[in-house]
Amino acid sequence: MESCIAQSAETEEILPPKREFRAVWIATVDNIDWPSSKNLIPGEQQEEFSALLDFHKKVGMNAVFVQVRAAGDAFYAKSTEPWSEWLTGRQGRQPDPMWDPLDFMVNEAHKRGLEFHAWLNLNRLVHKSSTSVSAENISKIHPEWILSYDGYKLFNFGIPEVRQFITDMTVNVAKNYDVDGIHFDDYFYPYAAPGQVIQDEATFQKYGEGFANKADWRRHNIDLLVKQIHDGLEAVKPRLKFGISPFGVWRNKDRDAEGSKTYGALASYDDLFADSRRWIKEGWIDYIAPQVYFSSGFSRVPYKNLVDWWTENSYERHLYIGMGAYRVGYKDKDKHWSNPLEIPNQVRYLRESETDGAIFFSSRSLRGNSLGFVDSLRRDFFRYPSLVPTMPWKDRIAPLSPRSLKATLLSKGIELTWERPDPASDGDRAWYYVIYRFAPDEKASAHDPRRILGMCYEGEKFIDLTAESGKRYIYYVTAVDRLHNEGRPIGPLKVEVHDQKLVRF
Repeated sequence: MESCIAQSAETEEILPPKREFRAVWIATVDNIDWPSSKNLIPGEQQEEFSALLDFHKKVGMNAVFVQVRAAGDAFYAKSTEPWSEWLTGRQGRQPDPMWDPLDFMVNEAHKRGLEFHAWLNLNRLVHKSSTSVSAENISKIHPEWILSYDGYKLFNFGIPEVRQFITDMTVNVAKNYDVDGIHFDDYFYPYAAPGQVIQDEATFQKYGEGFANKADWRRHNIDLLVKQIHDGLEAVKPRLKFGISPFGVWRNKDRDAEGSKTYGALASYDDLFADSRRWIKEGWIDYIAPQVYFSSGFSRVPYKNLVDWWTENSYERHLYIGMGAYRVGYKDKDKHWSNPLEIPNQVRYLRESETDGAIFFSSRSLRGNSLGFVDSLRRDFFRYPSLVPTMPWKDRIAPLSPRSLKATLLSKGIELTWERPDPASDGDRAWYYVIYRFAPDEKASAHDPRRILGMCYEGEKFIDLTAESGKRYIYYVTAVDRLHNEGRPIGPLKVEVHDQKLVRF
């Protein structure tokens, strides 16, 4: 049984959030984030991925979103779609030696206490940068399902069989892998390209009866798909999280009085035919992560205006702000991204707005640490651990308390051990544990993450390496379930290291 190792904690004046979603997107398409090359052997891919997780864990993340379907392909073995060329060098080529990347990635994430969300691209079958297309690619098997647009081959969402295929493909991942969530990005109907037309007139004529125009029909197709996927996931894994990261603007205020205070910007509703607000209003998704990839000083689409609008339109579901980390230090027309305080100020504002957290795009940008913004996250905003926010509409029953908390003095520190609690009334067992430490003159409070000494994700054992001889410590341990409900603590356990002995007081 492996033990967990303590991190020291110091006091500070401002109480950091006890619960906050902190995540990063790891893109696989075109080898953006992982693997670094399509020609690596599996052992090298595994080492790279584990190193990525270690890096993001040290920054302070508690979740990762990994793209496991990039373009009509798969980064997992249990799939009817072909292996991705960005994994094996050629679409449809099996890894050699054979392994299942998704099983590996989920296990590695969970060992580090990171939620794993399987990120699937919804609309692509052939990417512009694809160099190989397998005979198993759906664009080859069902060419009648396909729209060709701007060098891509995309699904035609107006066809019922297409929506069923996407639903089945998504549910398949949920059934076969221990993922914490299913995630889609902003690709529904395509972003407009000059001189290009979406060739779905025949489909509209066949299935569009009752719709005054094609735009309403397209939005209806996406609504049907999102609802169908929600229902499919609910049937097989009701506690699995389902969320979408749409383009940041739902509608501009100059087109809709209920829209955000943004003007002349591309809008998800009008331009991508994706009624993103409706999905969360109807409860079809558990969280929304709008891509607010705009600076605070951008006049037409100010960051704060979008955060304010989404805060008012999150309908008691989780709101994670999609952060444009890739823009930091980028020399474009918006000079505000040259300000090293832009991302820190954005994080500060999303906290003041009482959102549920943030997701950063993407892993490569965080590793690049342009203008030192990741240092600000690690040393300041994410300095202390944070639990993932709960989803009471899915699970509100907390686990039972651990039993028999004991302490033993080792040469390297104080070892705490306890017994795993029995299942709670809903059958849930402890998924991990939180260890708190207080000084005798401190008021014990589970609301203060500065007093979290560490978290245990494997086993019922923890080693406090920071304990000092002659000092008194008070320990508490809580159990947390899969949906991050935290139970009542066991404790206090009061100990002092004295004359190379551990004594109770």
